[in-house]
Amino acid sequence: MKIKLLIPVYNDWQSVIKLLEIINSEVSGLSHEFSVIIVNDATTENKPEMSISLDNLNSIQIINMKNNQGHARCIATGLKYIFEKEEFDYVIPMDGDGEDRPEEIKQFMDNLNYSPDKSIVGERIKRSEGLIFKFCYSIHKLITLTFTGESIKYGNYSCLPKSIVEKMINEKSTWSSFSGSLAKVAKDRAGIPSERGTRYFGPSKMSFKNLVLHSLAIISVFKLNVLIRSILFILVYMFLIHQNISLIMVIPAMLVLALMVSVFVISSRENLDELNNSLSNISNVDKIK
Repeated sequence: MKIKLLIPVYNDWQSVIKLLEIINSEVSGLSHEFSVIIVNDATTENKPEMSISLDNLNSIQIINMKNNQGHARCIATGLKYIFEKEEFDYVIPMDGDGEDRPEEIKQFMDNLNYSPDKSIVGERIKRSEGLIFKFCYSIHKLITLTFTGESIKYGNYSCLPKSIVEKMINEKSTWSSFSGSLAKVAKDRAGIPSERGTRYFGPSKMSFKNLVLHSLAIISVFKLNVLIRSILFILVYMFLIHQNISLIMVIPAMLVLALMVSVFVISSRENLDELNNSLSNISNVDKIK
């Protein structure tokens, strides 16, 4: 089988080079053809020469983008490029900083024996971040489940069959949220236990603001569910407190209303036309191997 590893990168070449070395080691005993496609999101730091030996990887390409577009859109562009330009059976999107552990690639491959036509996601069983991040992430999962009905315990790290890649590049929400879009187009998924690794170099680049936007982008994929559940919550809540209405008592209803408005604002980032035209943002493709 032909497996494409899709890795977005922005100003983190040191981590990517180490990641490639580890991937090369991890796939050495696997009887599949592994290739790497790196999406360079208009990085501003100099790209180093790759002098390492990567004999177990069939090919390595770097897609250089003209304009910076963000993590989710890099993955969307990479999926479209692979689907239109490459021969493949599966795509594995993964972060380039070590937080998606290449040691788990073998688990994806093993699972293909039982679920060859399903998307296989890396379901987080352990995270490496601090307590505050873990708490915020738990709140995100709870809000997502409550207002969308979807339990999304995975990120980008997954193994997608060709049929799902095709659905992803024809779904407008892929341009805004990978995991949300995958939950929408692939209801029947398999999973492997996945530990969130630590970055190879430097601190995490995920700020609190970006974490909130990331969470809202996932939730916004299911904005109609959010609308219905929010209205029901507000109606039931206001009915229960109608005899004791005060500013403090209406705060929960106001927060739900704010969530609903935010979700619809963020959903404006979903754009199928931009996804369809995403390959026009490619400057050139470097074939490293």
